[in-house]
Amino acid sequence: MLKFSENNEVIQNEAYKAILVGLQINEDITYSMEELEGLAEAAGVEVLGTMVQNLERPNNATFIGKGKVEELAEMCSNMEADTVIFNDELSGMQLRNIEEVIGVRVIDRTILILDIFASRAVSSEGKLQVELAQLQYRMPRLLGFGKSLSRLGGGIGTRGPGEKKLETDRRHIQRRLDDIKAEIAELKGNRNVQRAKRQKAGLPIVALVGYTNAGKSAIMNRLLEEVERQDKVVLEKDMLFATLDTAQRNVKLDTNYEFILIDTVGFVSKLPHSLINAFKATLEEVMYADLLLHVVDASFEASEFHIEVTNKVLKEIGAGNKARVLVYNKIDLLENEVLPVTDEEYICISAKRGDNFERIIEIIKEKLFSNRILTKLLIPYDRGDISSYLCEKAKVISIDYVESGTEFEVELMEADYNRLKEYDTI
Repeated sequence: MLKFSENNEVIQNEAYKAILVGLQINEDITYSMEELEGLAEAAGVEVLGTMVQNLERPNNATFIGKGKVEELAEMCSNMEADTVIFNDELSGMQLRNIEEVIGVRVIDRTILILDIFASRAVSSEGKLQVELAQLQYRMPRLLGFGKSLSRLGGGIGTRGPGEKKLETDRRHIQRRLDDIKAEIAELKGNRNVQRAKRQKAGLPIVALVGYTNAGKSAIMNRLLEEVERQDKVVLEKDMLFATLDTAQRNVKLDTNYEFILIDTVGFVSKLPHSLINAFKATLEEVMYADLLLHVVDASFEASEFHIEVTNKVLKEIGAGNKARVLVYNKIDLLENEVLPVTDEEYICISAKRGDNFERIIEIIKEKLFSNRILTKLLIPYDRGDISSYLCEKAKVISIDYVESGTEFEVELMEADYNRLKEYDTI
């Protein structure tokens, strides 16, 4: 697990040994616990064992039962564990109470995910968003954490304690929160300018969304290879949250159609609300997409769960009603391809082998360009309003000034073509 300075720079890489703890109330958490183990391993933690308790509701003071906390303390002592990771978000008081009994550091799923995100953020905006989420998480927990706040990674509030110090920490954190929000707002403004340029150029957007490690980056790279843009490939790796920052690439098809392809951060169950809020600035690119390619790991037996989590997050960021196609990836890992039971449009592919990528390109063409018409228009010089409209709203291939007016080779939406077809010269 990584430790960080105030500037989120890695200052130490510790090989922690952990026990995972889950609370099962109304539903089976077997998969959730398996996923927690994957998250722990992604953070460089060695998992020694797990503990799951069945309760009707969480214990306000210690989350799990007090007897289980004592059992956990003995388990940590016997297995020489130095960390306990809970599968749910804990309050500052719960963290403090548990830690006082078991005598080792205690973290929850949220801290673990924030740790991974902090280690993977590359861009300035990504780092700011992670820091924002970290501070939003810490602020309400200052009093409950006490001295244990120091183990969250160095920086603000690490010396912990008295009330006067806590008030100082609160003011310090609040000032930093305000600064980060201002910086993110400025970056958002820059992104709005870039988005306006894309809209003016008439370039549609295709966004890859889905659960973490479903293969979104691999699909982006394969598509870039298909259109001979290998120089623009992005990082891909078989691990949770291999990529965190949003990547955008221009893709030009052989038909001269062009679109923006966006690779987004992957989702995960129980994604901290503070992270969703912090990353809305990045995820809002999905809100402006014309088509979502919802990538699903076909080799995962509970893929319906991944779909459900992704749909939930898309709805939360305001992109729940976007046009989408389910893309079942990794069919190369299946012994027998089983067709999914769904009413949604879908395609089964392998980013590794390149299976069915020609069909993906055809689907993109059908969804984005089927109602577009490539034509030539001769606009009289006294209709400068039409020429301005075409330059702003249509995809202009070429412009030529002739004696009778301005000749445009242009790609139009069907509605625009019907309105301007009297100027068609084809």
